[in-house]
Amino acid sequence: MRVTKDTIIEDVLKAHPRAIEILMKHNLGCIACMGATQESIEMGARMHGIDPEPIVKELNELFGEEKPRED
Repeated sequence: MRVTKDTIIEDVLKAHPRAIEILMKHNLGCIACMGATQESIEMGARMHGIDPEPIVKELNELFGEEKPRED
């Protein structure tokens, strides 16, 4: 998964169980609110006065660590 500022928070949470750790590290508490289903990372971050770029960077690093599944 490639994460951008426009990626919906819930999509990130569904895609990787460790994404919650990154969001919480950056004090992005949107994980438990209804906004997570419709808000982008940028919207959630800006509402909390947080720069979304470090969050996006760390999430992409997390997703880059994934190994392709071998079926």
